[in-house]
Parts: sequence; C-alpha cells; structure tokens
Amino acid sequence: MTDRIIRPGQIWADNDKRGYGRKIRVEAVDATHATVVPVAVTPQGAVTLLPGRQTRIRLDRLRPTSTGYRLVRDAEPTA
Repeated sequence: MTDRIIRPGQIWADNDKRGYGRKIRVEAVDATHATVVPVAVTPQGAVTLLPGRQTRIRLDRLRPTSTGYRLVRDAEPTA
C-alpha cells in the first residue's frame, strides 16, 4: 500500500522513460486499483482529456519510483 492518499481528481505523471511524458487523472479508487484516464496539462495548468481508454492501475504503482508515477497536482478540494 502507499503512504499517500490517492483520490479522484489527482493528476499523476508516468516516470517510466517509455511513457513519453504520459499524464493520467484518477477517476475512481477502490481497495487495490485506481481507474484512470489519459490527460494533457498545459503550462497554465489547464487539463484536457486525451483520446484513449479508461484503465486501471494498481495503487502500489502510484509512487515516485523509476517505473511508477509521481503526483503532479492534487485533487481540487470539495466544498
């Protein structure tokens, strides 16, 4: 398990060199996996959904290792 709380709305970047700067947004989280979609983030911070399929990633991959992911932006707080 990770020491970080993974929540819907977070943006993560792929650290794997083969990922070519891939970024994903967490859509949902269950006990073992996060459901994610590919996104693009502009320098101004705007997030755009990219064509691609929704997929599931194990939560233990969402950590800053060479083949994991790093958190780019946390989820927007809910009111």
